[in-house]
Amino acid sequence: MRRSGIRRGGTPLVRLRRRLGLERNALRRRVDRVQRLIALGLLLLLLGAAPPLAALAVNWSYGAGMSAEHAEHANRRQVVATVTSTGGVGSVGDRYIHETVQATWPGANAQPHVGTLPSWKDVKVGAHRTIWIDQRGDPTVRPRPHSRTVTDAVYAGSAAVLGCAVPVLFAYALVRRRCDRHRDAMWDADWARMDAAGHNPRS
Repeated sequence: MRRSGIRRGGTPLVRLRRRLGLERNALRRRVDRVQRLIALGLLLLLLGAAPPLAALAVNWSYGAGMSAEHAEHANRRQVVATVTSTGGVGSVGDRYIHETVQATWPGANAQPHVGTLPSWKDVKVGAHRTIWIDQRGDPTVRPRPHSRTVTDAVYAGSAAVLGCAVPVLFAYALVRRRCDRHRDAMWDADWARMDAAGHNPRS
């Protein structure tokens, strides 16, 4: 069986263009052409504004992330902690006391520092673990990884593009709604003229 030359819906891109009123059609009226021109203008505005704003957001986020990386790497260092007690220290009734251990490690100026660390499986007195400490010698998290800086920069650029796209899409939605109302009014006027002339096929 031969396929019909008429495609029901066309490609997704064609359907999208038709839904947005952007495809060429000799039967379109002035309101359709106005809507098409406004849509084209909004698209050009988006293409002109989004890339530079995204670049600024990426550069700012990446620079802030690199500054945070350098600061944290300069103010934090790794030391080896030695477990001195597995009983933990806490207030009476502390339900999480069994999840900590007491340990000692070299703190500021290589002076011994005693504190509490999270426990781990099969921990025993005398066990060693490498930890990160800040300038005061207190345990802290590892310095900011570079992958987080890159990820934050990508998020910032995406947010900038989205921030530009949302107002543009909202503006087009308002234009489309206004044009649809105008088209409906024109259709009503055409049907009214046909009714008055007695040529309305619905009657």
